[in-house]
Amino acid sequence: MFFGRRRSAVQSILIVEDEPLVAFDTEHFLALSGYRIQATVEGYADFSFQIAQAAPDLVIADIRLAGEGTGIDVARLAHQHGVAVLFVTGHCPVDARDLAIGCLAKPYAQRDLLQSIRAADAILRGKAPGRLPLGLTLFATLPGNDARKALP
Repeated sequence: MFFGRRRSAVQSILIVEDEPLVAFDTEHFLALSGYRIQATVEGYADFSFQIAQAAPDLVIADIRLAGEGTGIDVARLAHQHGVAVLFVTGHCPVDARDLAIGCLAKPYAQRDLLQSIRAADAILRGKAPGRLPLGLTLFATLPGNDARKALP
């Protein structure tokens, strides 16, 4: 009998962040943590192109983006493609709770981002998310609840 880690629900991530240093740091850190970064884009137009090419397992999106469209628009389109979203922003949106798994408040430590992704992964696998980092607000928390299907 083989013992090993269960396959994660989150293996590929698409990052939507318009601050270049934050985007680079996030991409680099998550790649080193074993995630496949599908792309890092700075706005809604680039995001819509990327998600049309291939759906990632998770989208990490800031709310305030340069150019047209917001992170909430990103979450709406991700939802149409059946992709879960984790907001990372200075101001977590109250009116978009039905579009995302949760929201991690900026500024955050890299370990908090990693714990937030693991919590999202647990929810997507129908498990309890476990220990949550400070600054993370979960919107979809029920074990056994597939957040992508639970969204309207």
